[in-house]
Amino acid sequence: MTEGKWYSRIRRAVLVAAGALTLAAGTTAHASAAPPPSDGGTFSPQVVGGSRAAQGEFPWMVRLSMGCGGAMYTTQLVLTAAHCVNGTGNNSSITATYGVVDLQSSSRITRKSTYVYRNPGYSTSTGGDWALIKLASPITGAATLPLATSTAYDSGTFTVMGWGSATEGGAQQRYLLKANVPFVSDTSCRVAYPSMKTAVEICAGYPQGGVDTCQGDSGGPMVRRDASNNWIQVGIVSYGQGCARPNYPGVYAQVSALSAAIAAKAATL
Repeated sequence: MTEGKWYSRIRRAVLVAAGALTLAAGTTAHASAAPPPSDGGTFSPQVVGGSRAAQGEFPWMVRLSMGCGGAMYTTQLVLTAAHCVNGTGNNSSITATYGVVDLQSSSRITRKSTYVYRNPGYSTSTGGDWALIKLASPITGAATLPLATSTAYDSGTFTVMGWGSATEGGAQQRYLLKANVPFVSDTSCRVAYPSMKTAVEICAGYPQGGVDTCQGDSGGPMVRRDASNNWIQVGIVSYGQGCARPNYPGVYAQVSALSAAIAAKAATL
């Protein structure tokens, strides 16, 4: 896949003003998404065919001011997608919003970023779409989302959530939406995406479409329950052809293949 075709499928949203509420007025279609700007960008997709999440249902969920999602990896680190940020280095331009499903809630907790680490291998044929954002200070008592460390949970039905568009090219959402999507095999997914990186990507969606992540959901987690009925992260929203189109599932960074590298880097931040 050429770089141009890759970026045409990334699920990003439009930029929002620095310091403004992390609710974008609108988004570009996946097909028109541009590479991230130097300040950390704003891109992503939203949940199509979803329903509103309840307060506290996904307590580790984070909205990032460039229009992406993320999940609390530790009380001071947010895991998101590499394509949501421009590069590695000091960065105080990103605002993380935590603790609410309504982005306008007075109960929201916000933190500025201080540093961003973007997986340096992301643009290679084997690179995974992940990045870590360090916050200026920990969020005391924040819920964190464990990562899948084996392929044991890389099948079945997954749950996705985000504040992205509810329709392809539509506006970003004020309230967190959620939806369930089934696993799609690598063989089937490569029919839609011949250049899919099977070593580090996983697909989910319905053959008939209708339910999917979309612009503004990039970087958010795809999760399922583990053997103890706890949420575990199996994917990171990465890209797709449009949103919820028939025969075009969503593509996610495969956390089980990336968790060791994520943990190793997080330990140094």
